[in-house]
Amino acid sequence: MHLVDVLLRHGGVASRSQLPGSARQLKKLVDSGTIVRLAPGRFALPTAADALRAATRLQGTMSHRSAATYWGWELKTQPPKPEVIVPRKRRVDPHRRHGVRLTWRDLAPGDLDGPATSPIRTVSDCALALPFDEALAVADSALRSGLVTRSDLDSLVLRGHGARQARRVLELADGRAANPFESVLRAIAVDVPRLAVTPQVELDLSGELVRPDLVDTQLRTVLEADSFAWHGHRKALMRDCRRYNRLSLHGWLVLRFSWEDVMLTPDDVAIALAEAVALRTASRRTGTNAGCGRFRT
Repeated sequence: MHLVDVLLRHGGVASRSQLPGSARQLKKLVDSGTIVRLAPGRFALPTAADALRAATRLQGTMSHRSAATYWGWELKTQPPKPEVIVPRKRRVDPHRRHGVRLTWRDLAPGDLDGPATSPIRTVSDCALALPFDEALAVADSALRSGLVTRSDLDSLVLRGHGARQARRVLELADGRAANPFESVLRAIAVDVPRLAVTPQVELDLSGELVRPDLVDTQLRTVLEADSFAWHGHRKALMRDCRRYNRLSLHGWLVLRFSWEDVMLTPDDVAIALAEAVALRTASRRTGTNAGCGRFRT
């Protein structure tokens, strides 16, 4: 898989250890501008650099997904255009804002951090403006980065259009989510009745500890976000196969979803999850849910 494709699968931002290929190949892509080096060992698609140039040209502030990329967070999708905020009364000629998604808003000093909206402002803006799954991926990434804390999210007061969904995003945000792929799968799962998944729950299978992507401990169901970008070599495949077998032998239902399924056909994933809930509920009712194993979060 090409480095750019891997970056796309990682939400546009990845560490060196997550990228295949040699240092020479990576340097060639950086030198050509195909990808950019955000920091030592941290690489991204050039959308962050494009947004910085647009914000500078318009004397504005990088915002929303452009700001999230600036902070090094992983996204479900990169913004098709740089996202920039300018003061409410600023007049910007149409030809100057061509190719830029512009928002007119007056920002308080605390909303600014260098050329971008502050981390907490960025999470808030994305929670209010983006679809639920994209917003959850941003909030999870923000917590995972350490630039935003749980108490930061809990202290936000959101009102107006989109506030109801935004509050749900902030409530469900979880830094334990490993990547946007997993965040989007969880966004689908939380809307399935009677399914309650938690990311990265550690399960004790008779002394062997495993940590699946998403776990419903009541229904004894595991959801795995399987992607070549994360499991792209033979040893990883062997490790995962053994782990899935152990889970199944201990009475867990293991559902594996590809990146294409989750990102491109979420309705099909939701149907599969609903069917799994019906199956597990019926098994519990008839007492046929065998197996053992302890869990801890």
